[in-house]
Amino acid sequence: MAKKTYQIQIALKGVKPKIWRRVLVDSDISLNDFHNIIQAAMGWTNSHLHSFSDGFEEYAPEDLEIDDTIDSETVKLDEILQVEKDKITYEYDFGDGWEHNIILEKILLPDTKLQMPRCIAGKRNCPPEDCGGIWGYEDLLEILKQPDHEQYKEYKDWLGDEFDPEYFDMDEINDML
Repeated sequence: MAKKTYQIQIALKGVKPKIWRRVLVDSDISLNDFHNIIQAAMGWTNSHLHSFSDGFEEYAPEDLEIDDTIDSETVKLDEILQVEKDKITYEYDFGDGWEHNIILEKILLPDTKLQMPRCIAGKRNCPPEDCGGIWGYEDLLEILKQPDHEQYKEYKDWLGDEFDPEYFDMDEINDML
């Protein structure tokens, strides 16, 4: 398949309001390279295991040694996302279970003037690592709204003063990409 540019939406499942990114990537990258793009775009720290699923097959790094998975280094993105609206799931951190919907929004002709990969839109900050998945993150947000909550100081000490759930800086993401 000839190389194209994919416009992809990455959205964290189960979080409201929605946490999402829109990225442009080369269609012929490996799933492992796409994993690294997701990590940078979403703001994760690449500290945990991950896998992809297209609903039929599971794809994971070979060194994970998960039964019945296909080595994600050997699979190109355009082998599983082929037409607009195709979807896959990306799971990061099997303990916290951060699942992401990945949707191929548009297939574009390559633009040699654009640095790739590139984030072109998004909303909200990624949850902190190891906060306990969707339910832990929801609890964390509620506690941060209540300075008199018994766990408020503990969470503020853990997160520091910099965590803002509404924060999104596309330039910062593109610098990482």
